[in-house]
Order: sequence, then structure tokens, then C-alpha cells
Amino acid sequence: MRLCITTLSENTVAWVGLLAEWGLSILVEVEGVKILLDTGTSISTTHNAASLGIELSQVDKIVLSHGHVDHTGGLREVLGRMKKEVEVIAHPDIWAAKYMRHPVEKRHIYIGIPFQREELEGLGASFTLTKEPLWITENVVTTGEIPMVTEYEKIDPNLYAREKDDFHPDLLWDDRALIIKTELGLVVILGCAHRGIINTLLYAQEVTGEERVHTVVGGTHLISASEERLALTMAKLREFGVQKLGVSHCTGMPAAMRLAQEFGDTFFFNNAGTRVAIP
Repeated sequence: MRLCITTLSENTVAWVGLLAEWGLSILVEVEGVKILLDTGTSISTTHNAASLGIELSQVDKIVLSHGHVDHTGGLREVLGRMKKEVEVIAHPDIWAAKYMRHPVEKRHIYIGIPFQREELEGLGASFTLTKEPLWITENVVTTGEIPMVTEYEKIDPNLYAREKDDFHPDLLWDDRALIIKTELGLVVILGCAHRGIINTLLYAQEVTGEERVHTVVGGTHLISASEERLALTMAKLREFGVQKLGVSHCTGMPAAMRLAQEFGDTFFFNNAGTRVAIP
């Protein structure tokens, strides 16, 4: 199996001519299928794809890791470039009214999908909304709802969902990852890992029946992790035997530096323009 992972949008860039933008978008090419995980915040995904010589019209599927704007805000631009009908795989809660509580002003700021579903469908999006894992090919699957089994991984308490006039903590049931089974073990592509990177990897093992975790790429949401959580996370990644660890976006620079020190040559910054081939 030949697998190629190209990061199209991220907070930082790897080369001249690419745009950096808070958010994430990763193109996965495997088994003759091209899957786009997330679409960034606005124009960076389409701009960077063009700069890298990638034709978005050749994308076969779009997977949305969750309903936050920094992972879905580029969807209209992407669909406009594709100019065809394309399946968009996600959890039903991507359409929830999602908010972040401002840490200082204590007001709620909307951070959900900035488009109406009807508009996106008019541009070619065909939504497949499911709470369960969904197999795209024989070896590629989305996680579905991720159980929270570790004691140290918690959802950001500043994230809320709104129902009428009531704000309640968002449990991020829509948080999901993309899993590829390879001869070397699992390759797991994370969006934000709001429900925990370790919880996600444990569930990936359960869904696929494969214990080996070879590569982990994407957002780890360790940006506000305590020292204890970071230490326990690194220990578990060691236990998994991860061979490639490329972090992005919501990892945060302090946590990324700790991971770089801990994992050495196994670690890499997964910014816009980064390409990873496996094997």
C-alpha cells in the first residue's frame, strides 16, 4: 500500500508562497482514493492546493473532523473549486450551534460552521451524517464517536453548544479522526482530538482490530494540557510504539517542543506544505 499525506492548511507553513491560517486541512491519498480531512478556516486550503499543484477537483471524499469553523470554514471555497458532487462524511452534531466562551470577557462567541447546509448542498456537497465508524475503503475508516476512557484527557471547558437560549458544555461527540490500516500498522489523521489523542488511538485500535500504531498526524489539542496530562500522553505514545509523530494546529508550541525533545527523529512539525509518504 502506498500512502501520501499532504497538509494543505495549518497555523504555520513549510515553504514560500503558502498561506498560514489558524485551522487544519489534510489530503490523504491511498488505494486510489483521495480524501480531504477538513477544509481550514477560509482561503488557505484552496490557495495552498494550487501552489502545491494539487487539483481539488480530483478529491473523492471530504471528511469533517468536527463542526468548528477552523476546520469547516474553507468548505465553500473547496466545493467551488471542485465543481462536482462530493460526499461529505461527518457526525450529525457538526450542525450544532457551537460557541467558545471568551476567557476574559465571559461572553459566548460563535465558532460553528459559517454556512447554511442548503448553500453547501447547492455547491455539490452530499452529506453523510453518522455517529458510527464509516468504512470508506477496505482499509480506511472514520472513527465515529470516540469513548473517553482515560482519566487525564478532558474536553476544553470553554466550549459550548447552544439550544435556543441555553448554553451547555459541548461534549464534542462530532470529534473524529481518519484511520488507515497499513502493513506497518495504523496511520491516524487527527483533526483536533478534542476527546483526547490517547482516547482516539485506543478507539482506532478497537475499530480496526490492529494494535500497532505507526503514524499519528494532526491536531492533538495539547495546547492547554497540564504537565501531568502531557507526561501521561507521552508515556502512552511510547507504549503504542509510534514511529512517526507529526503535530499541528491545536498542539501548541510548548507541548510541541516537549514532544520534539521526547521523540527526537520520530517527531516532525506537520505544517502546511508538509508531505509524508508511507512507507
